[in-house]
Amino acid sequence: MADKTDGRRVIPGATVLITGAARGMGELYARRAAREGAAKIALWDLDEDRATALAAELASPRGRVGGPVVRVYTVDVSDREAVADAAARVRDELGDPDVVVNNAGIVRGALFWEHDPERDIELTMRVNALAPMWIAREFLPAMIADRTRPKRILNIASAAGTLANPRMSVYASSKWAMIGWSESLRLELTRTDNGHVAVTTFCPSYISTGMFAGARGPLLTPIMRPQQAVQAAWSGMLKGTPMVLRPWTVKLAMALRGVLPTRAWDVLGDRVFHVYSSMDRFTGRADERGTP
Repeated sequence: MADKTDGRRVIPGATVLITGAARGMGELYARRAAREGAAKIALWDLDEDRATALAAELASPRGRVGGPVVRVYTVDVSDREAVADAAARVRDELGDPDVVVNNAGIVRGALFWEHDPERDIELTMRVNALAPMWIAREFLPAMIADRTRPKRILNIASAAGTLANPRMSVYASSKWAMIGWSESLRLELTRTDNGHVAVTTFCPSYISTGMFAGARGPLLTPIMRPQQAVQAAWSGMLKGTPMVLRPWTVKLAMALRGVLPTRAWDVLGDRVFHVYSSMDRFTGRADERGTP
């Protein structure tokens, strides 16, 4: 049975956990949680200094007393044991989260055979695909058992997980995996009458966080501002929307790819929409362990 809870009840008084929380969209999710009345916020990130500064700001908004309890956890989410240890500390210090935002991610933009098997292929799959599963597995039993309030899991995927693209083979495969798992998890929760735990998968095109520096938006697909992306993802999460795709051209491309023969779509995607050349000038952010 699907969750029909009013989205306004999700955040006030909730415990919210966000990965990749020290900068970019992760920081914006944390600020949104604090602003909307979360009681406790767990910030997971490798950058302890930035996360600590953000925590101090969120706990005492504009110098006022009475902000949320905010804890920083320096976690390498590519390490399953580190995830398990951090999850145990969160349970001990804050309790089980009501909302989990799987935001941490990395991107490698190169031809497949230029990827290093360990630093690029394995690490991307661990951070983007496996870590969200490990994290959800840690907290789902308690989320399922507690029906006193709505629960949410927001998985930040990518439009790259809906459409093949040159120079994104490993990144795209990690996001395809995330989408398949996220949607399957959503259906499992619904079919087992655990709809109070709603799963939302967010699939944005390029966002101007620096993570995709040098990438060019395809035809009719402007590069989104982080604030726009967070607004769309957060709103969808509160409502329990299964999938949020932005901008609208992501849906259009999925529809065209689904009905056209592969070679026909190749021509359209390459010569008309310029999807296949969107990563030709990709440089990425200097911090290779960056988050979206």
